[in-house]
Amino acid sequence: MPKPSHREKLLQEGLKVVLGQGYAGASVRDIVRAAGVPQGSFTNHFTSKEAFAQEVLDLYFALVQGNIHKTLRNDSLPPLRRLRAWIDLQIAFLKKAEFRTGCLIGNFSIEASDQSELIRQRLTEMFKDINESIVYCLKAAVDADELPASTDVREVASFLYSSWQGAILQSKVDLNIKPLERFKKVLFGQILH
Repeated sequence: MPKPSHREKLLQEGLKVVLGQGYAGASVRDIVRAAGVPQGSFTNHFTSKEAFAQEVLDLYFALVQGNIHKTLRNDSLPPLRRLRAWIDLQIAFLKKAEFRTGCLIGNFSIEASDQSELIRQRLTEMFKDINESIVYCLKAAVDADELPASTDVREVASFLYSSWQGAILQSKVDLNIKPLERFKKVLFGQILH
């Protein structure tokens, strides 16, 4: 197996640093130290911290999309089970980090969207992509008679994702699973029953 390039190390380790310390809190020095590469490697591969942040965000989003394809867009599973599986995958990720990291998309929405128009635009695209996958799953739930035909899947999807991001933020502040469990309980017990 080939040795990872400095660029790959910067992105892989930089993702961890940015997840843990935030966009503003993660310095270039922190990133190169975590990657174990010379300081000059950063400027050799990235024109700015903003350019680096965009690539880290895209790397993270590739993981998000992988989870979406395993769950929300997995037609071999019943639709509401797909939705539950998608949420459970995220809970497992957050639990592994002891609820300290949150979601990079949510973190960047709060922290970087007002500092970088390019990042804000990319986040908007990511929100749309995720919402479309939730809509896809909810439409399948309507078609499978798991939800009433009168369900406004676009409104529910938008509400669901916004609420989910809020639950993730609260779990990050509280450093526990309770907000995520409450979200699941209300979602499946009251909203999508």
